[in-house]
Amino acid sequence: MKEAIKLFIRTQMSRGLSQHTIKAYESDLQQLHNFLIKYFEDENVDVNAITRLYLRDFLRSLSLKGVGNRSLARKSTTIKNFFQFCEKNRLIKSNPALNLKIPKFEKKLPKHFTENEMEDLLNIPDLTTKFGIRNKAILEIIYSCGMRISEVANCTIQQIDINEKLIRIIGKGNKERIVPIGKKAIKALNNYLRIRNQFYPSEKKEFKVVNTLFLSKSGKPLTADELREILDHYIRLVAKTRGYSPHSIRHSFATHLLSHGADLRAVQEMLGHSNLSTTEIYTHLSLRDLKKVYNQAHPRSKKKE
Repeated sequence: MKEAIKLFIRTQMSRGLSQHTIKAYESDLQQLHNFLIKYFEDENVDVNAITRLYLRDFLRSLSLKGVGNRSLARKSTTIKNFFQFCEKNRLIKSNPALNLKIPKFEKKLPKHFTENEMEDLLNIPDLTTKFGIRNKAILEIIYSCGMRISEVANCTIQQIDINEKLIRIIGKGNKERIVPIGKKAIKALNNYLRIRNQFYPSEKKEFKVVNTLFLSKSGKPLTADELREILDHYIRLVAKTRGYSPHSIRHSFATHLLSHGADLRAVQEMLGHSNLSTTEIYTHLSLRDLKKVYNQAHPRSKKKE
């Protein structure tokens, strides 16, 4: 099974999936492998001898340990994808996960900032420093274009057309999408690009100039983890409750567009969602806001005693 897992992971990496997704696949399959060891002699798990009962036993054991349905659903999906891959590549004769049920779970509405909170968040960076100018541009482009953190980390200067106010985003599975950039984000990007070379080290003998848009203090590309650390610092200053993350800025982008009447399919395109159903979760957020306004303002919204 170990070799099958390695082959599966290599294949997923070649598809351009995010590091976060790859790590989740590896973790889930390693956990399954460790569980299945007890069913095989010499701890050598034969992928062709795994049965549906073994897989059900694995998921049931996780449930008894208190693992929630959301996590169980993800692990079930990983298992189904893995055995589908094994079947397609003739590593197994029959697929034990073919009829494996994926636990249902209630989708949580993603946390998002109000428009006033986003304004506060965007105004936090200190524009008298090169780091503040850079971080302002990072915040603005995420909110303006609804980008994922990984997409920001991998973004190059060539992907941005300042004159046309457009950005070419490379999303999951290397899928490309073109998204407009707002005026304020363009201004922030221009301010950053003017001082970007200040992030180059003074000693340039062994320094390799890169095209990656956002640079660290050493002149190297900012990683996704470094970006999250920067954004988390600002978010803690604005968020009134727990549960907000850098991804909340992307959620805010979608929610605010829909609240102002944007077409759902247009938002789907800008977010890079393959399925419209993934984007539809944001309509619940907008409807919730509308109901709140309605209940507060409409004279017949409340029953009179």
